[in-house]
Amino acid sequence: MFNFNFSGEFVAFFVFAVMIISGAVLMVSFAKVVHMVVSLAAVFIGVAGMFVLLEAEFLAFVQVLIYAGAVSILMIFGIMMTKHQEADAEQAKPLHETLTAIGALALFGILFYAIRQSDFPEPEQALAQGTDNTMEIGKLLFTQYVIPFELVSVLLTVAFIGAIVLAKKEAE
Repeated sequence: MFNFNFSGEFVAFFVFAVMIISGAVLMVSFAKVVHMVVSLAAVFIGVAGMFVLLEAEFLAFVQVLIYAGAVSILMIFGIMMTKHQEADAEQAKPLHETLTAIGALALFGILFYAIRQSDFPEPEQALAQGTDNTMEIGKLLFTQYVIPFELVSVLLTVAFIGAIVLAKKEAE
C-alpha cells in the first residue's frame, strides 16, 4: 500500500511541508502581530523550498526576495509605524477547540483517503530536463516589458513615499 522511497528529495518535501503547515497554523494562532509576520515569513521560505524541489529556481529566488524579504519587512515596518493597542484576549473555549481539532483531523483523513484511492496519470515530460528559463524571463522583462516594469517601480516608490507622508501626519 505504501511505496515510499526515502530519498533526499522525499525528506526535503516533508520538511518543507511541515514548515509551511506549522507556520500557517502558528500565524493564525499567535496574538502578537510581529509573531504572525515571522510565521508568515517561515511559510514563504517553505514555499520557496518547494519551488526548488520543483526545479523552478527563479520562482524560489523571487519568493525569498519579494515575499520572505520585502513583504515581511514592509509588514513589520508598517506595524512599527502605526499605533495599535493590545486587544484583550478572549477566553479559550475548550469545547470549541476540541471540535475544531476533530474537524481538522476528519478533513485530513478524508483528503488522505481520497488521495490514496485516486489514480494519477503518469506525468509527461513537457520540458527537457535541466532547462533554465530565467535568462529568457530576464530578456523579456528588460526588452519587451521594460516600460511596464519601470512604471510599476515608480508606482511602488510613490506609494511608499505616500505612506511615509501619511504616517508623519498622524505622528504630528
